Amino acid sequence: MTHDQVQRWLDAYLAAWKSYDAGEIEALFSDDAEYRYHPADEPVRGRDEIVRSWVAPDGNESGRDAPGTVDGEYRPYTVDGSRAVAVGTSTYYTDASRSTVDRVYDNCWLLEFDDAGRCRSFTEYYMKPRGA
Repeated sequence: MTHDQVQRWLDAYLAAWKSYDAGEIEALFSDDAEYRYHPADEPVRGRDEIVRSWVAPDGNESGRDAPGTVDGEYRPYTVDGSRAVAVGTSTYYTDASRSTVDRVYDNCWLLEFDDAGRCRSFTEYYMKPRGA
């Protein structure tokens, strides 16, 4: 993977997160992907389960972010073959008007891709910025 390829994947990730379109989410991950929402968590295993965990967290669509209330900015920090580290910021708003920020997180993601450019391993680290 190149930096540009990873950036395109990150941009597609953000678009899929905003849309909650199952096809967009599915296109991001390999069949056998593992997704860790927290580093010590047991991973969500398999593309279908990852899609379900996005679209209906804990089996309920009401658990996902409301339309228009999330945004992010992510970029590759380093890329080494099929592995990459991405950094960025996720911003959550109180409502779709985006007039009030609810919370912000700094992110660091550990990514591994298959030969087709789909993520086969995703581990998320995040924290609130200092002083937030």
